[in-house]
Amino acid sequence: MLETALAWIAASPVAAALKSSRYAYPVVNAVHIMGLAALFGSIVTLDLRLLGAFRTVPARALATALPRVAAVGLVVAILSGAALFSVEPADYAANRAFLIKLGLVLIGAAHAIAVHFTGGWRDLVHGRGGIDAGLRLSAAISLAIWTSAILAGRFIAF
Repeated sequence: MLETALAWIAASPVAAALKSSRYAYPVVNAVHIMGLAALFGSIVTLDLRLLGAFRTVPARALATALPRVAAVGLVVAILSGAALFSVEPADYAANRAFLIKLGLVLIGAAHAIAVHFTGGWRDLVHGRGGIDAGLRLSAAISLAIWTSAILAGRFIAF
């Protein structure tokens, strides 16, 4: 069943377009990198602020703006990544680094969603409190997860 699904993906119009055009694959790859840049850049900035860097920048302002940038970056990266996946789905599905990256992205997204439901996060974004120990720990965990996801992605081709 998995092989049938992967074969269908490989024969999809998206895969055909990426394979047949000189420009489509590099453009989609660039869009993927831009999505990753928006995602990772906003996450790193916010997490570093939660860990004590950039103390002159209000944490509340970053905490209200950057998660939206990260979410858009994640959606762009997922959509463009799915298109890139379609070119060689069987190879990617068998690639340990790709599977690790996918798992880390899922863990990172779940972690971010969970943090947004904590009292510490709600207090921060509503101006009722500062950065508590739980948010600091979450920021360190987030940095580790997303950095690992980026590194795993770099190992896909090697």
